[in-house]
Amino acid sequence: MQILPGSSQSDLESQIEAACALMERHYASGVYSKITVVRSWSKHNPTISGSIARPSAFRWYLRRELTKLAARGAHLHVAPSRARVDLNAPKLLQLIDESDFDHTRKKVFLFGPERAELSIQRLEHYTGTQVEDFQRYVLLTNYQMHMNAFIEAYPDCIRPQRPDVQMPALHQRTLNNDGFTIINIGVGPSNAKNLTDHIAVLRPDAMLMVGHCAGVRNHQEIGDFVLGSGYMRADRLLDQTLPTSVPLTPNFVLNRNLARVLGERQLPYRFGVVYTTIDRNWELTLRGTLADLRASRSIAVDMESATVAANGFRYRIPSATLLCVSDKPLHGKPKLAAEALEFYKKTKSQHLAVAVAAIELAKQEFPCGFPNSDIRAMDEPLLGGPES
Repeated sequence: MQILPGSSQSDLESQIEAACALMERHYASGVYSKITVVRSWSKHNPTISGSIARPSAFRWYLRRELTKLAARGAHLHVAPSRARVDLNAPKLLQLIDESDFDHTRKKVFLFGPERAELSIQRLEHYTGTQVEDFQRYVLLTNYQMHMNAFIEAYPDCIRPQRPDVQMPALHQRTLNNDGFTIINIGVGPSNAKNLTDHIAVLRPDAMLMVGHCAGVRNHQEIGDFVLGSGYMRADRLLDQTLPTSVPLTPNFVLNRNLARVLGERQLPYRFGVVYTTIDRNWELTLRGTLADLRASRSIAVDMESATVAANGFRYRIPSATLLCVSDKPLHGKPKLAAEALEFYKKTKSQHLAVAVAAIELAKQEFPCGFPNSDIRAMDEPLLGGPES
């Protein structure tokens, strides 16, 4: 199928819809689809292509990005590609091995079809929901109370199809997938990496970590919010893949809007470095941790934020963190059962409401995705936000 420039906007949109439907028919028949894009304006790399698995999983994304390309004058061609690979095939591991993979290489899609296929299967297994229900704006938590608050805010949300899933997800589904998804990823950087490795194939517009932290400054109080200005990566999970010398900062739009919402609601907050540890009992080996906290001038300790930020940077997904101080172990206020339950009860709805309000502001300002040039390489992937 050829999509040529020069058509009206409505005709282009109809052609793109037909192309997406064709890709889904290819997939149902047992083959991947190959998309070829010819960009006359590109001096160094005018023709790029890539194969797509399960296009229904991110049809909204293909629709948006291919329409923008065609409107700019690109020639698009959709054709059947090679046969789908059985995920039980011995050769699968070789096909998805990213040890030497360059995520900054210019191509039509960030991941190969087998990698996308495996991640989609794992997302559905972990979350108990279909990937077609995932939305463009993803909230990550490790508390059931935030899931309960989401159900209170969106009582008609889509819920897991079976009980006792490992990382349950809820979806406020909309026609254009511009609603909210929240996922309880559990505790720790390994879980954070696991989920974000797989959610990246769906190309969400933003990921926001909504969690709790230990406050480490004298003038922080229980219930104060923390916005990360950067991260101290003591999680260690991605050190080989992404050197610790690479600076990581939250998305400016998300941070700006979080600060605006907190300010309008007169909720106390503080910007600063978030120290993400792999050790939940970091207080038991305090000397080394204190040295890191002093050197980095961190204001909070958590177990997920830097991991989410690192994978967001790797896969070019704008991210930020909205933490709430739940304990202050350095000041004689460790997390204890009775106090924690009372704190959770008071803050769960407020915490989620701030996150949603901040993203809603960004959606209004950037309906086609957040600006993300700051996390794209010099030779960045073609599909990836409003500046493509």
